[in-house]
Amino acid sequence: MTNTTDPSSKKNQEALFTRPTSINPDAPQVELRDIRKDFHGTTVLHETSIEIKQGEVIAFIGPSGAGKSTLLRCVNYLETPSAGEILLGGEPVVAVADKPTRAELNALRREVGMVFQSFNLFPHLSVLRNVSLPQERVLGRSKAEADARSMELLSRVGMEHKAAARPTNCSGGQQQRIAIARALALEPSVMLFDEPTSALDPELGAEVLKVMQELAKSGMTMLVVTHEMSFARRISDRTVFMAEGRIVEQGPPEQLFGDPQHERTRRFLEVVDR
Repeated sequence: MTNTTDPSSKKNQEALFTRPTSINPDAPQVELRDIRKDFHGTTVLHETSIEIKQGEVIAFIGPSGAGKSTLLRCVNYLETPSAGEILLGGEPVVAVADKPTRAELNALRREVGMVFQSFNLFPHLSVLRNVSLPQERVLGRSKAEADARSMELLSRVGMEHKAAARPTNCSGGQQQRIAIARALALEPSVMLFDEPTSALDPELGAEVLKVMQELAKSGMTMLVVTHEMSFARRISDRTVFMAEGRIVEQGPPEQLFGDPQHERTRRFLEVVDR
C-alpha cells in the first residue's frame, strides 16, 4: 500500500511502526534477557542480559570471538537466539527461540536498523535505488516518495552528489555512509553498527565515525560493536566489555577505561588502548 501522507511527518512515522499500543513508555527501549546462541553444539554466546535506554549509545568492545557481533545479529534476528528473550519497549519481539514470521521480521527491522562491516549494497543499482528500494518494498512508499526521502538522507550523510553513481564507483567510506542512509530510510528507532569502520583505512573510517557521532547527538539509540577505542571513549554513554561469549564488565567509558574492575578487562585495554 502506498503512503499518501508526508513520509517525514510524525503522524506518518508512527503509522510505519507496528508497536503494540500496550508498550510501557517507561520500559527500556531494548532489553535482552538471558540470550544464548549455540552453533553446532558449541555455545558462543552465554546467557547475556542488558537493558538499553532510549537515546543511549552503547559501545561493545572486546577480543575477536567474544560474541559481540553475534549478540547484535541476535537483536536483529539475523541469528535466531537459541534461548532467551528480546524486548522492544517492554514487549517481546517474538516468542522465545522461535523462528519469526516474515511479518514479525519486517516489523522488527522497521524498528531496528543495522549497518555491517561489509557494505552489502547492490552493485548493479544506483546509489539512489539502493536507498529507495527497501522503502518501496518494506514501507510501501511510491518511487517518488522513496526517492525524495532518499535524497534527504543522502544529503544528511554528504552523499547526494553520488545519487546516480554505482556503489563500485564510490570509496569504502562513501559506501558505508550510503549504507547508513539506507538503514535510516526505514525510520528505525534503534541502530546497530557491527564494526562499521573495520574495512576502512583511518581517513575513510573517520568519515563514517563523524556521521555516527552526529546520529548520537540527534538522540538515536545505538548499539555499536567497535575496535575504535577513541570512539567508545568519546561517544558512548556506556561501554560494555565482552570476552568468551559473556559480558565481563560495563560502565561509563571514563570508568571502564580509567579504572577497569576486572582483570580480563585490564589485560585487554593494556594491549589495545595505548
